[in-house]
Amino acid sequence: MKSLLTRQRRLNPVYLAFMAVSFMTGVAGALQAPTLSLFLTREVQVRPFWVGLFFTVNAIAGIVISLLVAKRSDSHGDRRKLILFCCLMAVCNSLLFAFSRHYLTLITLGVLLSALASVAVPQIFALAREYADHSAREVVMFSSVMRAQLSLAWVIGPPLSFALALNYGFITLFSVAAVIFLLSTVLIWRTLPSVPRVAASPEQVLTQLSPWKDSQVRLLFIASVIMWTCNVMYIIDMPLYISSTLGLPEKLAGLLMGTAAGLEIPIMLLAGHYARRFGKRRLVLVALVAAILFYLGLGLFRSRTALMVLQLFNAAFIGIVAGIGMLWFQDLMPGRAGAATTMFTTSISTGMIVAGVIQGSLSERFGHESVYWLALGLAVLALGLTSRVRDV
Repeated sequence: MKSLLTRQRRLNPVYLAFMAVSFMTGVAGALQAPTLSLFLTREVQVRPFWVGLFFTVNAIAGIVISLLVAKRSDSHGDRRKLILFCCLMAVCNSLLFAFSRHYLTLITLGVLLSALASVAVPQIFALAREYADHSAREVVMFSSVMRAQLSLAWVIGPPLSFALALNYGFITLFSVAAVIFLLSTVLIWRTLPSVPRVAASPEQVLTQLSPWKDSQVRLLFIASVIMWTCNVMYIIDMPLYISSTLGLPEKLAGLLMGTAAGLEIPIMLLAGHYARRFGKRRLVLVALVAAILFYLGLGLFRSRTALMVLQLFNAAFIGIVAGIGMLWFQDLMPGRAGAATTMFTTSISTGMIVAGVIQGSLSERFGHESVYWLALGLAVLALGLTSRVRDV
């Protein structure tokens, strides 16, 4: 009887709905992001400078909008309604990119819609955290399985994105993304719950006034920015490094990314399983040791086989940080799931901005190998900072 009840609990339809929504929104995002620079270059026909400017403006707008929305989402209104609104903005954004080729329109209205759409994913995870707390579910494993859906989406999304764009055109690509976002909206409307807000304790109210005043939150944010700077520098530079410096086939870059994304899934699930036993802090420290070995290996080894083997360390790094890092922010900011999740995603966006600036100037002046030696040093710095953040 007990096993039957346990099985029914695991097959909770709301739980499955969260998994489906995470996967679908992840696939829609993974369809658009990998080919965006190609779209701006080929379809909008702008120079590389304007492509880089678009990514920078888009990232800054995403950070500003996310922080403004997150501050309100934890204290006002129904979080589910906010997610529905953001998904509808994602539909509008996809349709705009499908049918507009005017750069000024895309970098203004398109960036605004994209920034509003980007709020959906952190708010979905914030709602999931509130649902897990409210229903007494195991929070770490629940969130880890949800995060694994995003990794699975990024295994499927990028190859599908290139296939649709190159074989059927960008109108088809962005239209497919719009349809997936629309289906996600319907699924959210029909299945995801509205979770009542829990009254904050006096200690939590003090924390809510300004999380930046908490040195632990501030330290973890800086460390997280550094971690994602390392990762994004690698993602930007690796295809160029493989083709121009190592003389290896360009398609190897896609294979390496897909291999890492596929390995991330079991690593995320294992991290979620062992988080309670070993603690989030210890797992993130292990992830950073893996990052150090990964970037050291990139600087020392150049063969195809070595690059494939190194993806195991890359997957351990991102798989743990992407799943456990967000929960660590939430634990350090009790009662503010939306703001905590947004701080984590903001650290990713900030890392993207920093990485874009550093990678371009560094590789142009000192060669692509210098990017990985810098990433190695930054990973060591992140390890030192993270070791000073308390476990919760």
